[in-house]
Amino acid sequence: MPPVVREAPELRFPDEARAAGVLRGSVLLRVTVETDGRVSSAEIIEPGGYGFDAVAHSAALAHHFEPARRGGGPIRVRILLKLEFLAPEATASATLAASPGPSTPAAAQSLPAASAPEPTKPALEQAAHGVTAPVGVTVLGLSRADRLRRSAEAVKVIETEEAKRQTADLGEVLARSEGVGVQRSAGLGSNTRVSLNGLTDDQIRFFLDGVPLEFAGYPFGVANVPVNLIERVEIYRGVVPIRFGADALGGAVNLVSERDGFGTRGAVSTQVGSFGTYRVTLSGEHLDKPTGWFSRISAFLDRAKNDYPMNIKVADDSGQEVPTRVYRFHDAYAAQGVNVEAGVVKKPWAKQLLLRTFLTHYAKEIQHNFLMTFNPYGDVVLDEHAAGGVLRYARGFGGRVSLDLVAGYAYRIQHYLDAGECFYNWFGQCQEPRKQPGERGPAQDQRYTEHGLYGRLNLEWRAHLQHSFRLSVAPTLAARTGDERRQANPDARDALSAERELSGVVAGVEHKSELFEQRLENVLFFKDYLQLLRSEEPLSNATFRRVDRQTHRVGLGDALRFRFTDWLYSKASYEWATRLPRADEVFGNAFPVRPNLELKPELSHNFNLGMALNWPTQGGGAWRGEVNGFLRDGSQLIVLVGDDQSSAYQNVYSARSLGIEASAGFTSKGNYVELDTNFTYVDFRNTSSEGAFAANRGSRIPNRPYLFGNGSARLRLPEVAAARDELSLAWTTRYVHQFFRGWEDLGGSNKLTIDAQLIHSLALVYLVRGDATTLTFTGELQNLTDAAAFDFYGVPRPGRAFYFKATASL
Repeated sequence: MPPVVREAPELRFPDEARAAGVLRGSVLLRVTVETDGRVSSAEIIEPGGYGFDAVAHSAALAHHFEPARRGGGPIRVRILLKLEFLAPEATASATLAASPGPSTPAAAQSLPAASAPEPTKPALEQAAHGVTAPVGVTVLGLSRADRLRRSAEAVKVIETEEAKRQTADLGEVLARSEGVGVQRSAGLGSNTRVSLNGLTDDQIRFFLDGVPLEFAGYPFGVANVPVNLIERVEIYRGVVPIRFGADALGGAVNLVSERDGFGTRGAVSTQVGSFGTYRVTLSGEHLDKPTGWFSRISAFLDRAKNDYPMNIKVADDSGQEVPTRVYRFHDAYAAQGVNVEAGVVKKPWAKQLLLRTFLTHYAKEIQHNFLMTFNPYGDVVLDEHAAGGVLRYARGFGGRVSLDLVAGYAYRIQHYLDAGECFYNWFGQCQEPRKQPGERGPAQDQRYTEHGLYGRLNLEWRAHLQHSFRLSVAPTLAARTGDERRQANPDARDALSAERELSGVVAGVEHKSELFEQRLENVLFFKDYLQLLRSEEPLSNATFRRVDRQTHRVGLGDALRFRFTDWLYSKASYEWATRLPRADEVFGNAFPVRPNLELKPELSHNFNLGMALNWPTQGGGAWRGEVNGFLRDGSQLIVLVGDDQSSAYQNVYSARSLGIEASAGFTSKGNYVELDTNFTYVDFRNTSSEGAFAANRGSRIPNRPYLFGNGSARLRLPEVAAARDELSLAWTTRYVHQFFRGWEDLGGSNKLTIDAQLIHSLALVYLVRGDATTLTFTGELQNLTDAAAFDFYGVPRPGRAFYFKATASL
């Protein structure tokens, strides 16, 4: 049952509107109605201007409802509330209504609407004096994020509303979630390894609005995607729904930027800070409701020198290594991109018909090898251009069948140059010329071009109120060629010109059931994986050997959720997962990585078992918590094997990841205080009985944190200097326990370790809400205590840093 209005304040028609000759207006708000019927938050979705917004916002917070109910008990819901203002000189009527909007996708399960009584005589009398009164409200289900949290899927949902106001990037936002590890080789734009319950890198698939990230205009990795262009992050733990058409092994991360169109709105953010960091984002969208025409644009610009200080050992004049403070000098990063989308939405013949195009470029200086064991580099660079588009069509048929079609194309050009002619020291000085160009080995000037095609069909049939079926088919194609402009033998055929084509299809079928008044939800699915390789292998005698191969695998899984109450539920899930090798692993890439045309798929049995709580107390505060145990039992895992001069991806070991992750939080009545904490323990061990790592059977996988946690506290003070402003102070901390850089069963007391780390950050945010604009100003200190921080192979991360950020939204 939806909420029903019990108490509503009188609404004053704004003098500002009357002075401007405006006799009517409306404001659409998204409000949260708690289990006790009070409104805890109100957000303006469609502003009215002319003073309407301030009146509507205050009035919405002063409403009191008979709470929404499900199964006889009260539940917390978010509804859309539309307040319409009519001046007495225009008419003597008043309405309060709600209408569908961006927070309620068409796929939402709707609660029945409350009846709207006729305007009463007191209401009409109030209208005659410039006052309106409520006459009805419609509630349309939970938000998409809340429905995902309560579903059977093994998913963690992070909404980015607070993160957009702070200066932490998306990599840091991910790292603050339990079960997720983010290791970086340096600062912004550096190599990043994202782990999820122990499994890492390409074992996790990354998406933007359900489209693989490489087809969405972000080739530089998930950690560097601008957080202000993202609405929420969905983290799927080991069990990935078939609708993504993915062959993930360890899970998936879906970045959501889409919102159902509504009116016109825009946003801009600017950030400056330590180590030459500048970040700018811009976005805007417009919906013409009569025609359904929708357009959106987003753009970003990132710059960072990454010239932070490091304490390392440097050889003195006598050749002895002594501790020295130096500054990184060849580690700059630059990225920019634009994304344009246009089409038609919310029409009977098309829920969505949208074309999204993108153009992106990034450039990265490379400072040193993975271990910082040799002289630094002063001239090695990598840059990449990406362009393409995604066409999406979605519609429903008769309320029981829905279709979602996606087709994408991406064109990438990657350029890697290593032709330096100097030996550099850690002070950025050229000590002496090289006999031959090339700092990492023989000089290289490599250029790769790749054409990528992606498609996905999702067809859903709701056969019964309690049963639905889904079919998913997702084909992909990657065709690559290369050019080495500094061949040792210019007359021989270039090895990089060998044919390189990798295609595949991931298909799945799913049955979803909702039983016992939706207390029990179960999703059973099957997957099929097919990959075709067409390639040539360069031989040592400058000839080429044909290598074609077909790989076929099947998989299955199940996800179960049981809801004890509206605030307590448990989940269990399993998937026999397969990950097909990616083009970079099979064909190699720069740095240099040799091709391995014999790579096999990775396999894993993935289990999750957990419990979640979201308990509103009688005092008005709310407690939340979640605990999840997991098991990942993988085989034929793909690892990059070799040294800094030459390496290749190989199927070298099997491993088992067993662990637990937990989180807890509390929000006080009025949102004045918010506390959160989480921790993760991952026992990730080598289980290989043969091969290169058989001698290390039973040891922890090296250079992987196995115990880490996060904490945060936020204090909010409303109405500090104005009626609708807010000042907040946020403290965050991250702890990483000591871990080994190498195999723990090798060596004695002198084994190399990464010491335990405790990093603190502090952010002060001032928010100002106007009738049509919201502004935020943030100052943030990261790594407050200037603690030593290490992630990748012991390479120092940035120390204390200060950043300032300003945002504006319309």
